[in-house]
Amino acid sequence: MTTQEKIEQLNQIAQEIRNFKGIDIAKNCTHVVPGEGNPDTEILFIGEAPGRDEDLSGRPFVGLSGRLLRKTITETLGKKPEEVFITNIVKYRPPDNRDPTPEEIEVCKDWLDRQIEIISPKIIVTLGRFSMAKFIPDVTISRVHGIPRKCQMSNAKWSNIVFPLYHPAAALRAGIMMKAFLADFIKLKDMLNSN
Repeated sequence: MTTQEKIEQLNQIAQEIRNFKGIDIAKNCTHVVPGEGNPDTEILFIGEAPGRDEDLSGRPFVGLSGRLLRKTITETLGKKPEEVFITNIVKYRPPDNRDPTPEEIEVCKDWLDRQIEIISPKIIVTLGRFSMAKFIPDVTISRVHGIPRKCQMSNAKWSNIVFPLYHPAAALRAGIMMKAFLADFIKLKDMLNSN
Protein backbone atom coordinates (compact mmCIF):
# COMPACT_ATOMS: atom_id res chain seq x y z
CA MET A 1 0.00 0.00 0.00
CA THR A 2 1.38 3.44 -0.92
CA THR A 3 1.69 6.24 1.62
CA GLN A 4 -1.10 8.14 -0.14
CA GLU A 5 -3.42 5.13 0.03
CA LYS A 6 -2.66 4.76 3.74
CA ILE A 7 -3.43 8.45 4.33
CA GLU A 8 -6.72 8.16 2.43
CA GLN A 9 -7.79 5.08 4.39
CA LEU A 10 -6.82 6.62 7.75
CA ASN A 11 -8.74 9.78 6.80
CA GLN A 12 -11.76 7.63 5.95
CA ILE A 13 -11.60 6.01 9.41
CA ALA A 14 -11.29 9.46 11.03
CA GLN A 15 -14.43 10.56 9.16
CA GLU A 16 -16.30 7.47 10.34
CA ILE A 17 -15.29 8.30 13.92
CA ARG A 18 -16.52 11.89 13.47
CA ASN A 19 -19.85 10.74 12.02
CA PHE A 20 -20.57 8.11 14.68
CA LYS A 21 -22.99 9.12 17.45
CA GLY A 22 -23.95 5.70 18.82
CA ILE A 23 -22.65 6.17 22.38
CA ASP A 24 -22.89 9.07 24.83
CA ILE A 25 -19.21 10.01 24.76
CA ALA A 26 -19.41 10.33 20.95
CA LYS A 27 -22.42 12.64 21.23
CA ASN A 28 -20.92 14.76 24.01
CA CYS A 29 -17.29 15.23 22.98
CA THR A 30 -15.95 18.55 21.71
CA HIS A 31 -13.68 16.89 19.15
CA VAL A 32 -13.03 13.30 18.20
CA VAL A 33 -9.41 12.17 18.51
CA PRO A 34 -8.72 9.56 15.82
CA GLY A 35 -4.93 9.76 16.09
CA GLU A 36 -2.12 11.34 14.10
CA GLY A 37 1.34 10.78 12.75
CA ASN A 38 3.32 9.01 10.09
CA PRO A 39 1.32 6.23 8.36
CA ASP A 40 4.60 4.53 7.38
CA THR A 41 6.05 4.45 10.88
CA GLU A 42 7.50 1.35 12.48
CA ILE A 43 6.19 2.43 15.92
CA LEU A 44 2.55 2.90 16.90
CA PHE A 45 1.74 4.30 20.36
CA ILE A 46 -1.70 3.46 21.75
CA GLY A 47 -3.09 5.11 24.87
CA GLU A 48 -6.43 4.74 26.63
CA ALA A 49 -8.72 7.65 25.75
CA PRO A 50 -8.50 11.39 25.15
CA GLY A 51 -8.43 13.75 28.12
CA ARG A 52 -9.60 17.36 28.39
CA ASP A 53 -6.77 18.89 26.33
CA GLU A 54 -7.13 16.25 23.64
CA ASP A 55 -10.91 16.75 23.49
CA LEU A 56 -10.40 20.50 23.03
CA SER A 57 -7.75 20.12 20.31
CA GLY A 58 -8.75 16.90 18.53
CA ARG A 59 -5.15 15.66 18.88
CA PRO A 60 -3.82 12.76 21.00
CA PHE A 61 -1.46 13.27 23.92
CA VAL A 62 -1.16 17.05 23.98
CA GLY A 63 -1.79 17.65 27.72
CA LEU A 64 0.69 17.23 30.55
CA SER A 65 1.16 13.48 30.06
CA GLY A 66 1.30 14.01 26.31
CA ARG A 67 4.12 16.51 26.69
CA LEU A 68 6.06 13.89 28.68
CA LEU A 69 5.39 11.26 26.00
CA ARG A 70 6.37 13.55 23.12
CA LYS A 71 9.50 14.80 24.91
CA THR A 72 10.58 11.22 25.68
CA ILE A 73 10.00 10.11 22.08
CA THR A 74 12.24 12.96 20.93
CA GLU A 75 14.95 12.73 23.59
CA THR A 76 15.17 8.95 23.95
CA LEU A 77 14.19 7.59 20.55
CA GLY A 78 15.61 10.52 18.58
CA LYS A 79 12.36 10.85 16.64
CA LYS A 80 9.97 13.74 16.22
CA PRO A 81 6.48 12.87 17.48
CA GLU A 82 5.12 13.28 13.95
CA GLU A 83 7.50 10.51 12.78
CA VAL A 84 5.54 7.94 14.82
CA PHE A 85 1.77 7.40 15.01
CA ILE A 86 -0.11 8.14 18.24
CA THR A 87 -3.68 7.11 18.97
CA ASN A 88 -5.94 5.68 21.70
CA ILE A 89 -8.14 2.62 22.03
CA VAL A 90 -11.13 4.94 22.60
CA LYS A 91 -11.51 7.89 20.24
CA TYR A 92 -13.76 10.12 22.42
CA ARG A 93 -13.19 11.64 25.85
CA PRO A 94 -14.94 9.87 28.72
CA PRO A 95 -16.42 12.46 31.12
CA ASP A 96 -14.17 13.61 33.97
CA ASN A 97 -11.34 11.49 32.52
CA ARG A 98 -12.91 8.33 33.92
CA ASP A 99 -11.71 4.95 32.66
CA PRO A 100 -13.20 3.82 29.35
CA THR A 101 -15.96 1.24 29.68
CA PRO A 102 -15.91 -2.17 27.97
CA GLU A 103 -18.74 -0.95 25.69
CA GLU A 104 -16.73 2.15 24.65
CA ILE A 105 -13.66 0.02 23.96
CA GLU A 106 -15.74 -2.41 21.91
CA VAL A 107 -17.34 0.38 19.86
CA CYS A 108 -13.91 1.73 18.91
CA LYS A 109 -12.25 -1.68 18.39
CA ASP A 110 -12.80 -1.98 14.64
CA TRP A 111 -11.36 1.49 13.96
CA LEU A 112 -8.22 0.71 15.93
CA ASP A 113 -7.81 -2.71 14.31
CA ARG A 114 -8.08 -1.11 10.88
CA GLN A 115 -5.58 1.62 11.82
CA ILE A 116 -3.10 -1.06 12.93
CA GLU A 117 -3.60 -3.03 9.73
CA ILE A 118 -3.10 0.07 7.54
CA ILE A 119 -0.04 1.36 9.39
CA SER A 120 1.40 -2.13 9.87
CA PRO A 121 3.97 -1.09 12.49
CA LYS A 122 6.78 -3.35 13.65
CA ILE A 123 6.18 -2.36 17.26
CA ILE A 124 2.96 -1.42 19.05
CA VAL A 125 3.71 0.46 22.25
CA THR A 126 0.79 0.30 24.67
CA LEU A 127 0.50 3.13 27.17
CA GLY A 128 -1.32 2.01 30.29
CA ARG A 129 -3.35 -1.02 31.28
CA PHE A 130 -6.37 -0.56 29.02
CA SER A 131 -4.43 -0.53 25.76
CA MET A 132 -2.16 -3.31 27.05
CA ALA A 133 -5.21 -5.49 27.84
CA LYS A 134 -6.24 -5.43 24.17
CA PHE A 135 -3.12 -7.42 23.31
CA ILE A 136 -2.04 -8.97 26.61
CA PRO A 137 -5.14 -9.73 28.69
CA ASP A 138 -5.28 -11.01 32.27
CA VAL A 139 -1.95 -9.62 33.47
CA THR A 140 -0.99 -6.57 35.49
CA ILE A 141 1.08 -3.88 33.86
CA SER A 142 3.48 -3.87 36.82
CA ARG A 143 4.48 -7.44 35.85
CA VAL A 144 4.92 -7.01 32.10
CA HIS A 145 5.93 -3.39 31.41
CA GLY A 146 9.08 -3.11 29.35
CA ILE A 147 8.91 -6.74 28.18
CA PRO A 148 8.24 -7.10 24.44
CA ARG A 149 6.12 -9.96 23.22
CA LYS A 150 4.87 -11.16 19.87
CA CYS A 151 1.10 -10.88 19.54
CA GLN A 152 -1.15 -12.33 16.88
CA MET A 153 -4.73 -11.20 17.14
CA SER A 154 -7.08 -14.12 16.57
CA ASN A 155 -9.16 -12.43 13.87
CA ALA A 156 -6.46 -10.20 12.37
CA LYS A 157 -4.08 -10.63 9.49
CA TRP A 158 -1.28 -8.89 11.34
CA SER A 159 1.07 -9.85 14.12
CA ASN A 160 3.30 -7.39 15.87
CA ILE A 161 5.69 -6.95 18.73
CA VAL A 162 3.75 -5.38 21.59
CA PHE A 163 5.77 -3.36 24.07
CA PRO A 164 3.78 -2.36 27.19
CA LEU A 165 4.67 0.83 29.04
CA TYR A 166 3.17 2.61 32.00
CA HIS A 167 0.89 5.44 30.94
CA PRO A 168 2.78 8.76 31.08
CA ALA A 169 0.12 10.10 33.48
CA ALA A 170 1.05 7.31 35.92
CA ALA A 171 4.72 8.19 35.45
CA LEU A 172 3.96 11.80 36.38
CA ARG A 173 2.17 10.70 39.58
CA ALA A 174 4.83 8.36 41.01
CA GLY A 175 8.60 8.63 40.93
CA ILE A 176 9.10 4.86 40.77
CA MET A 177 6.84 4.65 37.71
CA MET A 178 8.69 7.56 36.09
CA LYS A 179 11.97 5.67 36.50
CA ALA A 180 10.39 2.56 34.96
CA PHE A 181 8.80 4.61 32.14
CA LEU A 182 12.16 6.16 31.18
CA ALA A 183 14.06 2.87 31.57
CA ASP A 184 11.51 1.10 29.38
CA PHE A 185 11.92 3.77 26.71
CA ILE A 186 15.64 3.00 26.66
CA LYS A 187 14.80 -0.69 26.15
CA LEU A 188 12.50 0.35 23.32
CA LYS A 189 15.31 2.38 21.73
CA ASP A 190 17.69 -0.58 22.00
CA MET A 191 15.09 -2.86 20.42
CA LEU A 192 14.58 -0.42 17.53
CA ASN A 193 18.32 -0.11 16.97
CA SER A 194 18.77 -3.89 16.91
CA ASN A 195 16.17 -4.39 14.13
